[in-house]
Amino acid sequence: MRTAEFIDALDQEGRRLAEAAAQAGPGADVPTCPDWQVRDLLAHTGRTHRWSTAYVVEGLSQYQPPADAPPGLDGTALVDWFRDGHRTLVAALRAAPDDLKSWTILPADSPLTFWARRQAHETAVHRMDAESALGTEITASEPEFAADGVDELLRGLQSMPRSRMRTDVPKTLRVRATDTGDVWTVRLSDGPPQADTTDTDVADVELSATATLLYATLWNRLPLTAVSVTGDAALARLWRETAGI
Repeated sequence: MRTAEFIDALDQEGRRLAEAAAQAGPGADVPTCPDWQVRDLLAHTGRTHRWSTAYVVEGLSQYQPPADAPPGLDGTALVDWFRDGHRTLVAALRAAPDDLKSWTILPADSPLTFWARRQAHETAVHRMDAESALGTEITASEPEFAADGVDELLRGLQSMPRSRMRTDVPKTLRVRATDTGDVWTVRLSDGPPQADTTDTDVADVELSATATLLYATLWNRLPLTAVSVTGDAALARLWRETAGI
């Protein structure tokens, strides 16, 4: 996907999140984040948007911790605060130069692409959370965007040392998107998972479904029953227990 497409996705997902959160209300529980209410969801995502904006606007070269949301914000004021931060991030990304220099979490074609991609998926996943609080079905993502979200998770975030997904003996997890044709092979061990886009003839377990269902399931926003599990179901359950973000 192109950087501009990630920015467009971020724009759309943030609007959807705000609308679902406003309808659910700040005190609604978030089933997909059991310890959260909608006010926690808005505060977290809003501060993440502002944190990301600082890297895009100021070109920060080192990690800086995000600031807390203003104390006492709630209800309509909290939704408005979220919307303002979201709009500011979208505008900053659209105005940023292609050769933006800044710190990033993961390798990317450019820091601009990294921030647009990361925040598009951050916002999309939390939009799913807002919809779960509202009690509606999760809105389907565009297949290409959903497949990219699977890719970022498997080949990016879960490859970092902080990943808790470990196995005592080497195992292989295969993920197959039935609508886009994308396939990922994830090699599990006592170290961080290592994934690539090759198709292997042998896997201990395969998860297959549309890209949208895989996206939501691998990010633990839908149950494993949303996808087809072939092979070692215990290994699939281990993912649910240890690979949450």
